[in-house]
Amino acid sequence: MYTARALAALATLGLLAGCGGDLGSGGATTLPGSNVAAITVDGGPAAAVNGINAAYVSVTVCQPGSSTNCQVIDHVLLDTGSTGLRLLASVANSSLALPQEMDTASQPLFECLDFADSYAWGSVRLADVQIADGKAMNVPVQLLGDPASPTAPNECSRALTASPLPAANSVAALNANGILGVGVFREDCGVGCTTPPIAGDIYQYYVCAATCTGETLGTALQVQNVVYHFATNNNGVVIELPAIAASGAFGARGSLVLGIGTQGNNSLGGATVLPVDPATGFLTTVYNGQTLAHSFIDSASRGLYFDDAIPVCNASSVAGGLYCPGAAAPLALTASVQGTNGASMQIAFSVGDGLTLLQAQPTYNAFGNFAGPLGDATSFDWGLPFFYGRSVYVAIEGQPAAGSTGPYFAF
Repeated sequence: MYTARALAALATLGLLAGCGGDLGSGGATTLPGSNVAAITVDGGPAAAVNGINAAYVSVTVCQPGSSTNCQVIDHVLLDTGSTGLRLLASVANSSLALPQEMDTASQPLFECLDFADSYAWGSVRLADVQIADGKAMNVPVQLLGDPASPTAPNECSRALTASPLPAANSVAALNANGILGVGVFREDCGVGCTTPPIAGDIYQYYVCAATCTGETLGTALQVQNVVYHFATNNNGVVIELPAIAASGAFGARGSLVLGIGTQGNNSLGGATVLPVDPATGFLTTVYNGQTLAHSFIDSASRGLYFDDAIPVCNASSVAGGLYCPGAAAPLALTASVQGTNGASMQIAFSVGDGLTLLQAQPTYNAFGNFAGPLGDATSFDWGLPFFYGRSVYVAIEGQPAAGSTGPYFAF
């Protein structure tokens, strides 16, 4: 459920596409070190598709046990709100021949991710994955839109309802070649998939013969957080992105640093540790006198999403889904983010007029003041604008990290 919530945010903005190219005014903050991968915020790999506030990394994927049958895949969306690597089958070379993962009865596994407004379906495969100097060997990943997969079960696509969901199994749908989930969990479903779903929910994993049947699945067979499987620097990541001017920027460059407190370039420093709910990954935001206990920090969300009385942009405009406070913009606002240990941090943020910003800079891809309604009175979604201008630490559950134990965020 946590994964589905986070990935659903990918489709919340129907905005102008940006373009690739030099990142110019976005600045560069790439740190030295073999444990560092570059982050790029740009227009993405799909033409005429939303290219706003998408942070991408490159990953190297190899056939298990091979050092030569490998592929570097760029423009993989960096997502702190989900767990595991998901690659589009249309992008991955067929020559990789990633082996199908089997359940304990030697049946091939498939996975469904059911979002608010789309679904993803594909096979579970095994791969060696490298990011910077980190290598995860023979880990389960998902191959989205795998042509070798059977048709998604009706409950996954809601095919039998009045409003069936579209598939998010293409570069055009995701504006990415895959998704790298580097959230706080070791696997993408955890104990939630080891027992049948509660009423109203659906299975996440399936085996398919004549029909597809939902299956409970042990944690070791689920799609994994690849960072947790690195030999070193395996307790989390640090995401560093530059501050963005109020008018936006063409793009930005930053760093994905492996490990927390394991070497000189990932020291926790003065960051405040905010533990999250170990079952859901949620923390608490106090905003405008309201306590929002289901809040989350999600680098794959294109804006800050929270409910307020701020005027909303015309739904049919290029800024549909954003706040448009008009002449009052930018609005200077504050909120407090609280961990389960009672620690809190005051966050100052601003809300620009979405339509004005997009009309003034139609080729820009990075905006630090994009915000919009969430439609959930219990939540605050701290999307990519939250990451600009700060170092955000994401510690994996059960892993000692700089004097504390995950799961936590720190900044």
